[in-house]
Amino acid sequence: MQLLIAETVVCHLKIKNVKIFVSILILLLSYSCADKKTSELDFLIGTWKRDNKEQFEVWEKNNSSNLTGYSYRIKDNQKAITETLVIKKIGDQFVYEATVPDQNDGRTVQFILNTGTDSLFSFENDNHDFPKKIQYKRINDNQLKVIVLGDDDTGFSYIQIKQ
Repeated sequence: MQLLIAETVVCHLKIKNVKIFVSILILLLSYSCADKKTSELDFLIGTWKRDNKEQFEVWEKNNSSNLTGYSYRIKDNQKAITETLVIKKIGDQFVYEATVPDQNDGRTVQFILNTGTDSLFSFENDNHDFPKKIQYKRINDNQLKVIVLGDDDTGFSYIQIKQ
């Protein structure tokens, strides 16, 4: 009888250990996937200049999953910040946050990464008036295309060159 109880306890502990192991494995894989997506966005890090304009976008990596940035223009030899930017993970989604001081009453607008696109990073918010999509397409290590779209995917795009 004692042997049967001992075998049952050992079996229960093995099952419990397997459940703990599987839980830890799932947790590690989810962090690994988040880090992979974040590392895919690392190409943004640096200073980018809009082709043929004195407009710039700067991205820095704060920690393993957040990028912070800002856009600015050079006017009368002065740097004028036009917006602040953040890309961060909230729950299981990557969120692009843009704050433009003279738009949306200064409130931050969030755009969610559409994970169904492979050739570019498309951050989307169908409820916002304009833009509804902000997209980054890596051309090469020193060039990227920024696409800004509204209703019916109309809008504009431009090339940025890494400085």
